[in-house]
Amino acid sequence: MLDKIAAREKRYEELHNLMADPAVSTDSTRVVQITREISGLEEIVNKYRAYRAITDALEKTKTLAREEVDEELRAMAREEASKLDADASRLFQEMRLLLLPKDPRDDKDVFIEVRAGTGGDEAAIFAADLFRMYTRYAEEKRWKVEVVDENRTGLKGYKEVVFEIKGKGAFSRMKFESGVHRVQRVPVTESGGRLHTSTATVAVLAEVDDVEIEIKPDELKIDIFHASGHGGQNVQKVATAVRITHLPTGIIV
Repeated sequence: MLDKIAAREKRYEELHNLMADPAVSTDSTRVVQITREISGLEEIVNKYRAYRAITDALEKTKTLAREEVDEELRAMAREEASKLDADASRLFQEMRLLLLPKDPRDDKDVFIEVRAGTGGDEAAIFAADLFRMYTRYAEEKRWKVEVVDENRTGLKGYKEVVFEIKGKGAFSRMKFESGVHRVQRVPVTESGGRLHTSTATVAVLAEVDDVEIEIKPDELKIDIFHASGHGGQNVQKVATAVRITHLPTGIIV
């Protein structure tokens, strides 16, 4: 296991060297990719370095505990060795967990849609409550939140709201929020004090990387149409419509 982590540390150092390369630092897309990879390796590399420092100190402390003449110093060394051993075991287990396979989308930014379900005005209020909860959680994590689209109702509710959260591990933290959320409470719109059940649906989507699509000119069929029928002197001269067909896929625009 430690060999695998050592290889990741080597990759971590290589990435930092790449960031110093002018040919890379001027390529914004490449910089984003490298930064994300560094971010994904940083935690396990830091724990690995701490683990090595502790195990080195542990060996020296054990040697002192064996060879020290003074009994009091030997006792202190044994006590310190016990603490270091516990710290080393804890870090080892934490590194094992970090080596487990993870969703490749976990470090991506995320788009979230909150949509009011059944329950009328109360459902819209519930959707707004969920939106505020997510934005405040994002603030605690020091993530950036940007509203993409919203449809407000009266009483400070939302029929739907779409927003983007940008930050390390945003998708990994938010992906399990996807689904139908349900609340049972006395709504502010209820004067009789009766319980009301409302729902809201939450959709969570990871940001998709930009993809460059190359379309070859010889794969396109372009048809140009002209006006027909009675008209002025420009009839049959001015193009009034264009149809483009992508031959390999049959897509027409």
